[in-house]
Amino acid sequence: MKDERIYLSLSQESGYEQEYIQRALKSNWITSGGPNVDEFENELQNYFENENFVAVSNSGTSAIHLALILLDVKAGDEVICQSMTFSASANPILYQNANPIFVDSEVDTWNICPENLEIAIKDRIEKGKKPKAIIAVHLYGMPYKVDEIHSIADKYEISIIEDSAEALGSSYKGKKCGSFGAFGILSFNGNKIITTSSGGALIAKSKEIKEKAIFYATQSKDAAVHYQHSEVGYNYRMSNICAGIGLGQMKILEKNISLRQANHSFYKEIFKDIENVKFFDNLNVDFFSNYWLNAILLETEEQKESLRLAFNEFNIESRPLWKPMHLQPIFEKYPYYGNKVAEELFERGLCLPSGASLTDKDKNRIKEVIINFFECI
Repeated sequence: MKDERIYLSLSQESGYEQEYIQRALKSNWITSGGPNVDEFENELQNYFENENFVAVSNSGTSAIHLALILLDVKAGDEVICQSMTFSASANPILYQNANPIFVDSEVDTWNICPENLEIAIKDRIEKGKKPKAIIAVHLYGMPYKVDEIHSIADKYEISIIEDSAEALGSSYKGKKCGSFGAFGILSFNGNKIITTSSGGALIAKSKEIKEKAIFYATQSKDAAVHYQHSEVGYNYRMSNICAGIGLGQMKILEKNISLRQANHSFYKEIFKDIENVKFFDNLNVDFFSNYWLNAILLETEEQKESLRLAFNEFNIESRPLWKPMHLQPIFEKYPYYGNKVAEELFERGLCLPSGASLTDKDKNRIKEVIINFFECI
């Protein structure tokens, strides 16, 4: 009989979720919005030290869509997007009938490349289409090169949507990821640092913008006794039940970050003496990753796939890095600026089990597979 499966990134109960769920049931707030939603938003705002205003949504994807709407992105506009990311970063651009412009990664953080970003902006301007926004991603919890990227965005007066879906708890120069852009985005999907089962959040710079986001997220209902709508609205608000789960999860946020950090140290120790494997790590002391996922680069695509299959043989999940957006069938017709950094990351990169619930027994199984694999090559 096979050992129990070790998954890439599972959520972990705090033990407090039921309290908030029962409170919602007893008060009959079994719908979108409600007291748990308000409290969850307040807790997130406190976490970001009240410098930002948080509107929670039913997904991180819907939060990105709301950000694009609030930046007045319309049909035919262009939005620059990091190519090395999950499709949820780019799909909302198409929701607005806008055009994504993809930019390659750099080798240090695997995030959007400053040099190619500026090349893309200049070229689009020369073609008469100044980009309306930039979607920059903190990949796997690793902060992008904030100073360089924002300096370029400021130079050309283009707003940044900071996709921090994987980066709750990460920071750059001591400032939390999610608080740098015109908008920050969080995800509370079941595989993230904390979960609401599904859900996300939009981080805005003012109370007025937060309220406008909630307006759009609740079907754009005008201030009238009857139901009246003057703008297109969406059913994007988080449910009171899900927010209750989030409140329970907030109690173990710091613990979960610490456990992911411990996973990182575990892998770092293993790979320090294995040649020709690049271990994904903080670039320097300015970068603080939550290490949502730990990842490695192997020598070849064949070696990466062989290790993935070796893990799978022992019922351990690992996955290739994100397939770049400019290689995806739905996006391959759109412009791409860069070389082959993102492509090589995809070809040679593997994500390793990184959940906060990993036990010592799990880690021993993982270590055994890694050691045996590299002893045999």
